[in-house]
Amino acid sequence: MVQAYILIQTEVGKASLVAESISQIQGVIQAEDVTGPYDVIVRAQADTVDELGRMVVAKVQQVEGITRTLTCPVVHL
Repeated sequence: MVQAYILIQTEVGKASLVAESISQIQGVIQAEDVTGPYDVIVRAQADTVDELGRMVVAKVQQVEGITRTLTCPVVHL
């Protein structure tokens, strides 16, 4: 199992709608509105890194109102 944080920038005023839409995607554990340089932070999981990448590109990035994403895989050191 691979987990990652996805940091999302949105259009002005769209953070709540984006977080709500993303929370419905299979594999998303949590989606929260935040303040700072990013507007939404998502915790997601998938079976493989490739599957996680496909979820981000095919599902998360397709949500209306998103302008940029940064995916940060969780590592266990």
